[in-house]
Amino acid sequence: MVEGVMEAQDDGTVSLKLQEMGLLPVRIDSTARQTLLNREIEWPWKRKKIKHKDLLVFTHELHTLVRSGFPLDRSLAVLGQLAESPAMAAVIQDVLKEVKGGKSFSEALGKYPAVFPKVYVNMVKAGEAGGALEEILARLASYLETSDDLRSYILGAMIYPVLLSVVGIVSVTILTLFVVPRFASIFQDMGVPLPLPMAILKGLSSFLSGYWWLVLVALVLAGYYFKRFRESEQGRLKLDRWLLRIPLVGAVLRKVEVARFSRSLGTLLHGGVPLLQAMTIVREIIGNQSIAMAVEPIRNGIKKGEGIAQPMKQSAVFPPLAMHLIEVGEESGKLDSMLIQVGEVYDVEVRNSIKNLIAFFEPALILLMGIIIGTIVVSMLMAIFSINDIPL
Repeated sequence: MVEGVMEAQDDGTVSLKLQEMGLLPVRIDSTARQTLLNREIEWPWKRKKIKHKDLLVFTHELHTLVRSGFPLDRSLAVLGQLAESPAMAAVIQDVLKEVKGGKSFSEALGKYPAVFPKVYVNMVKAGEAGGALEEILARLASYLETSDDLRSYILGAMIYPVLLSVVGIVSVTILTLFVVPRFASIFQDMGVPLPLPMAILKGLSSFLSGYWWLVLVALVLAGYYFKRFRESEQGRLKLDRWLLRIPLVGAVLRKVEVARFSRSLGTLLHGGVPLLQAMTIVREIIGNQSIAMAVEPIRNGIKKGEGIAQPMKQSAVFPPLAMHLIEVGEESGKLDSMLIQVGEVYDVEVRNSIKNLIAFFEPALILLMGIIIGTIVVSMLMAIFSINDIPL
C-alpha cells in the first residue's frame, strides 16, 4: 500500500500518472488548500451519519458478491465505489485498507463499533474461523432486515398518535394565548367581572404570555436533569423498571426485549459463537437494563452446568411460551433454531400488541384533547351568554 499526494487537474489525470508509475489506484481523494474563504463549515446538524439501512444494504451486497466468487478485498473495493452514503463509503475504504494491511475482516470491522455492532463483528469472526463467511453474511442480512422491519413498524405506528398530540397542543396554545385574551378584553371594556371559568383561563393565558421564558427555562432544566438521570447507571435502571410496570406499555416493552434477545442469541449461536460469549454480547444489546441484569444470573447458571432453560425460568423475566420453546430447543439440540423461532413469534406478538395499544391510545388522545378544547369553548360560550344578564 502506497499513499501520497499528487498535483493534477482531476482524478482521471492522477489515475493515469499512477498507472504509468506501475501502481494500481485504489482510492483517490480530491483535496485543496483551505483558507478562511473557501473552508466549508460543517454544521453539527448537517453531519452525515451512517444509517441502519446503509449497513443492511452493505451486508446484502457483500453477501451477493462473496457468493458470486469475488474475493473479499475486491468485493469491498466495489462496494466502496457503489455506496450511496459518503460516510459509509469512507468506512468501507478504510476497512479495505485494514484488510489489505494484514488484519482480519472482523478486526477491521471492530474499528467502527458505532457502525458494526458486536453481534455483527462476532458473527463475522466466527464465520472466518469456520470458513463459512458466505453463510454468516446471509444470516446477518436476515437478522438486520428483521430488526429493520420491526423498527420501521414501531415508528410508523407512532406517527399518528404523535401528530394528533402535536395538533392538540398547538390548538390549545392558540386558544389560550390569542382567543381567550380577546374575549377577556370585551368584559374589561364593559367594566364587568369575568365569569369564573373565563377568569381561570385568563389567568393561565396571562401567566404564559408574561412568563413564557420561565416555562421554557423550566422545560430545558427538566430535560437536562432527565438526560443526566437517564445516562447514570442507577437512574437508567430505575427508569427501565418503572417503564416495565406501566400497564399495557410494560407488556409491549417486555415482548420487544424478548424478541431482540432470542433473535440475537439464536443468530450468534447459529453463526458458531460459543454460548457464554454470546450471552455476554446479548446482554449489551438489550435496551432495558432491568432485563439485561437478569442475563448475568443466566450466564452464571450456564457456567455451573445448569443449562439455559432452568436459569431463565428462575429469572422470572421471560414469558412461559418463550421458556417452553427454549426448553424444547435445548432438549432437542436445536437451541439456535428454536431461539430464532421464538424471536419470530414475538415479532408477531409485538406487532399485534402495538396495534392494540395504538387502537386504545388513539381514541383516548382524541377524548382527552376534546375535553380540554371543549372546556375552553364552553367557558367562552358561558361568558358570551352571561353578557345577556348584564343590566343596560
